[in-house]
Amino acid sequence: MSLTLSANTVVVLDFETTGLSPNQGDRAIEIGAVKLENGVIVDRFQKLMNPGFRVSSFIANYTGITNAMLAEADDCATVMHNFANFIQGCNLVAHNASFDQRFLDAELDVIQRDYDGTFACSLLVSRRLTQDAPSHKLGELVAYHQIDNDGVFHRALADAEVTASLWQVLLDTLQSDYSITNPDFSLMQKIAKMPKGSIDQFLKKQG
Repeated sequence: MSLTLSANTVVVLDFETTGLSPNQGDRAIEIGAVKLENGVIVDRFQKLMNPGFRVSSFIANYTGITNAMLAEADDCATVMHNFANFIQGCNLVAHNASFDQRFLDAELDVIQRDYDGTFACSLLVSRRLTQDAPSHKLGELVAYHQIDNDGVFHRALADAEVTASLWQVLLDTLQSDYSITNPDFSLMQKIAKMPKGSIDQFLKKQG
């Protein structure tokens, strides 16, 4: 499957996990994702996954995902095989993407699967395109941009859906402020890495 290069045709994903680092033995316990085509959600993916050990009370309280729920879930390998199929041919977006990429890479490494897309981070792009936002945490950006939501955070599909809405807001900002329509995914990656003070001049040259 050939990779789509447009920034508005992507998979937006979010993991819930047992902790912060797969290098310390933490595992994914839920994956949620939405597939965007030309800015419209055309497919969704949501699965709990059993990490093979009990999650802490802190994680259960933080996510609302209990050990009883995970006991009924498929194991990580089964879920991640299905998810690897879901993301083929797509670039990937996440909020604080380095976190989600670490877990995606670790879980796919276990099952010897790979993906052909690359990541962009909505948090880093937001820091550069909406510099007047008081915070770039997902929940606070949802409030700042008045993005419709059901009030659920720290569940994977709900977070993926509002991140997709935020991503669309960022793409709309490029169009309204700089007359950049249908940007390439690679432009979003460049924006994420650019010094904040250079963004305005750079984007004025792109429009």
